[in-house]
Amino acid sequence: MNPTFGQRLLRWSVLALGFAFLYLPIVLLIVYSFNSSRLATVWAGFSVKWYGELLRDRQILEAAWVSLRIAFWTATAATVIGTLGAMVMTRFRRFPGKTVFGALITAPLVMPEVIIGLSILLMLVSVGASMGIPSKGMVAIWIAHVTLTVSFVTVVVSSRLQDLDKSLEEAAMDLGANRLKVFFLITLPIIAPALVSGWLLAFTLSLDDVVIASFVAGPDSTTLPIKIFSSVRLGVSPKINALATLMIMFVSIAAVIGWWLMFREDRRRQRDMQLALQENG
Repeated sequence: MNPTFGQRLLRWSVLALGFAFLYLPIVLLIVYSFNSSRLATVWAGFSVKWYGELLRDRQILEAAWVSLRIAFWTATAATVIGTLGAMVMTRFRRFPGKTVFGALITAPLVMPEVIIGLSILLMLVSVGASMGIPSKGMVAIWIAHVTLTVSFVTVVVSSRLQDLDKSLEEAAMDLGANRLKVFFLITLPIIAPALVSGWLLAFTLSLDDVVIASFVAGPDSTTLPIKIFSSVRLGVSPKINALATLMIMFVSIAAVIGWWLMFREDRRRQRDMQLALQENG
């Protein structure tokens, strides 16, 4: 039964309202980043002067550089550890404590960030001193962010590993390849899109975090979200709109690149499967 004109109109209206609710504030923020007025919400003409003011603000640039470095190393470490955890959860046989291991590795998904930040701070204060790890600073933020993001990467990679056809790995092992070679030549290329997705997710979560970083940030390790949050208390500056616009552009480019890599990998895998079927046929 074909939907009537009224039903189609209602569906499109609901869809438009949903997208407007999600993206209209972002569009307005981008538009007002080109506002010449000092008031962030009063339009006074087109101008790009706030981008110049932003590039001359040394404190914001230093905070952005700190956040980018922490986010990069957080995403890299979380991807490695999360992939190992996903392999344990999906490829290892049952062992004593596997259920507890799975629960612990996914606990940060549902744990409040305040609890995570406070617990990391207490751990670094009590144990970190004996191990030479400072309780405040970039290293402390990195440890806290890795703790938070490992769970997300593990879930993403685990879902991909569960859908992976194990017969491909078994066939490679039957041909003489050891487990390490099978992982790097068979498993890793297939789960690469999931690794890229997990890396981007961990990078975004680390770059966006305020609560956890506020517990362990030091005077020389102020991240960009903390800097923005502290400056917004005194009023929204047009420089913040310009900064947010640049961040949106950066994240959008990274998301498009990640999508393109996953799309190309899926196309290549489908082409290889079709060639294999034709050769067998």
